[in-house]
Amino acid sequence: MKNLVLILTIIFCVSAVNVASAQLTKKEAKEWKKKLKKTTPDQFKRMYDENASLKSEVSSIQGQLSSVQSSMGEKDATIAELTEQNRKMEAQVNAAKKAIAKAKQDAEEQPATAVMGEDGVVFKVQIGAFRNKDLSKYFENNENFGGETDPDGVQKITLGKFRDYWEADTFKKYLREMGVNDAWIVPYKDGTRVAMKDVLEGVVQ
Repeated sequence: MKNLVLILTIIFCVSAVNVASAQLTKKEAKEWKKKLKKTTPDQFKRMYDENASLKSEVSSIQGQLSSVQSSMGEKDATIAELTEQNRKMEAQVNAAKKAIAKAKQDAEEQPATAVMGEDGVVFKVQIGAFRNKDLSKYFENNENFGGETDPDGVQKITLGKFRDYWEADTFKKYLREMGVNDAWIVPYKDGTRVAMKDVLEGVVQ
């Protein structure tokens, strides 16, 4: 509201100055000469001072308008940046939802691929690591969705359970095609996360 009042004030002042500075017709010039003769030096000085004051005020308001326009431009840029970030986050969420749905479908169509227990070597696909984001409540009812929390509070989220490394690799590639670019394979042995070389030496360097 303040910005609108400021802009309207500027328009009014600029218009007043433009009207005052417009070229007079001959008739108007004669009339103003008569008025000027009737004007005392004190009156003329007051008019001159008021005119100078108005010009100064117009200049100041124009400066404020320029500052407001600059600020609005910065806010528009910030809004555009936040909108783009929000779009990317929504795309990642949708990709993760599709991956979970795909994992459930694969588990139903190929039950031999996924494993119920974690005895022996199991391969999972990690899709992200998050701090202060607790998703553990979703683990119990989703066999192929899990994670673990590091001592420093970072929760690592995984999808799928595979006995065969190459099936896990295919699933990882599928996730990356869907936009989950950070997807990668992590091995577990008897339920404990281990280094890849400890379980697949000679296959993956």
